[in-house]
Amino acid sequence: MLVLSTRAKDLLRSIVEEYIKTARPVGSKSLCKKFKVSSATIRNDMAALEEAGYLEKTHISSGRIPSEAGYRYYVDNLMEPKKISGEDMLKLQTIFNNKNLSLSDAINKSLEIISDITNYASVTLGSLANVNLLEKVEIIPINDNRVIAIVITNLGHVENKQLEISDMIDKTELVKTTELINKMLKGVPLNEIGSKLEFEIKPILPDYVKNYQVLYSTFYEALTDFADERNVKFKGKTNMLNMPEFNTVDDVKNIISKLESEDIVSKIEETDDEVKIYIGSESELDENLTIVKTKYNINGVVGTLAIIGPKRMEYDRFLTLLEYVKNELEARYNRK
Repeated sequence: MLVLSTRAKDLLRSIVEEYIKTARPVGSKSLCKKFKVSSATIRNDMAALEEAGYLEKTHISSGRIPSEAGYRYYVDNLMEPKKISGEDMLKLQTIFNNKNLSLSDAINKSLEIISDITNYASVTLGSLANVNLLEKVEIIPINDNRVIAIVITNLGHVENKQLEISDMIDKTELVKTTELINKMLKGVPLNEIGSKLEFEIKPILPDYVKNYQVLYSTFYEALTDFADERNVKFKGKTNMLNMPEFNTVDDVKNIISKLESEDIVSKIEETDDEVKIYIGSESELDENLTIVKTKYNINGVVGTLAIIGPKRMEYDRFLTLLEYVKNELEARYNRK
């Protein structure tokens, strides 16, 4: 690897930060005044950085843009994390100062704000079902044939699902079944709900309701679906449509399809407590994307927070932003 001189480092930093700001290839003329050297000298330095693999041309007559290796060198050696701005902090504090929000609501609302601030996609991969214990099930009728099943866990996680119910089921039987489940299954890990329903609820359900088979099937489907869900939440996925890097329909379709693939999205999961930056091919998602991500651990609930955007992103700002959100969530929701 080429050992960079101080001027070469400063030049690479300037090119990366200018390209991040403008999304346009950087030419030698724009750098002459800043470095107080001739255009020829800048071109020679840029050619050396290109030969070393840190810059690349979009076409023969263009200026240069950072390569994946150039971004990596910038992040590892040249970048200075920015302090979170007062404006960004104020937006997030509206979430963290609201003591009535459950953990899941705080995470989801934080993601919305992150997407609003960055104009990129944000995502959280939720905790495993074995650390979420059933706190309560609620059934809310919508009409004669549809209800919403709401599952609340001991850790403040809330999920809901619409269910179709048979005409055979009386509303009083729905209430009785819900009361029985809340009485017998409170405190059970979500991943054990299926077996508990099968071996503890099903045998006694006929003693409580007439249409026990239909009711059992309805509740079994709803509750085991919650346990199986990976709890992946995206915000701002369509923000990719506004990125100049993805200016064709095929580009956008490719990115969106990957973000909707369960196998690919599972690779976003992070195992490190620190905020990490994965650029291009390192992301295992797409060579044109960067993922800034970190793991959170709140009362045993382990998950991943991530920002997904083009390689041309404000690394110095978004690393600090994600770190701030992680630290605030853990500080405010971890039990003392």
